[in-house]
Amino acid sequence: MAEAPATARRTGGVWLPVALIVGLLLGVAIGVLAPWGDGTPGEDSPEAGFARDMSTHHAQAVEMGMIAYTRASSGDTRIMARDIALTQQGQVGMMQAWLREWHLDPTGSQPAMAWMPDGANSLRDGLMPGMATPAELDQLRTAAGADTDRLFLRLMIQHHLGGIHMAQEIVRASDDEQVVEMAQVAIDGQQRELTDMQSLQKQLTPGA
Repeated sequence: MAEAPATARRTGGVWLPVALIVGLLLGVAIGVLAPWGDGTPGEDSPEAGFARDMSTHHAQAVEMGMIAYTRASSGDTRIMARDIALTQQGQVGMMQAWLREWHLDPTGSQPAMAWMPDGANSLRDGLMPGMATPAELDQLRTAAGADTDRLFLRLMIQHHLGGIHMAQEIVRASDDEQVVEMAQVAIDGQQRELTDMQSLQKQLTPGA
């Protein structure tokens, strides 16, 4: 598997945070420019709950992507980690822009996943579907070499499966065109990334 060029490795530590900021601003711009109908989602609406919870969910994916981008041994893993971080940071910007447009706070009074039918039962140790535990994040931060690649891929596959489930639920629950469109884009993109990550897993697993 081809490694990233040395120049990219040397400048990556500077380039990725800058690109994340650009992605965030792009997401904000898209969210602000998006037209809304006669009514906007309210405080306890599924749309508001989804935007808040998925922003938190995505933020963890961005963190894991940035860790893997700087520590993974495989150039393909680093590219995948970078792309996930950029895409999900842009979507966070969009969802936060929606909340501002709806005149809602970034966080609400409802518990996580309250917007989703039987959402409370989807929590595991207080974490939303697919999210890594604090111990798993610490493990990723300290992993080295190919262990970083394997752990990142395992955690991100789990994370994507949870995120897809949440996005599928808002597609069913919402009649807001903008929210449904963004959720479907997230579903389609993460399903493609799942296929790519599973392929990478096989390449990095001895005897696979």
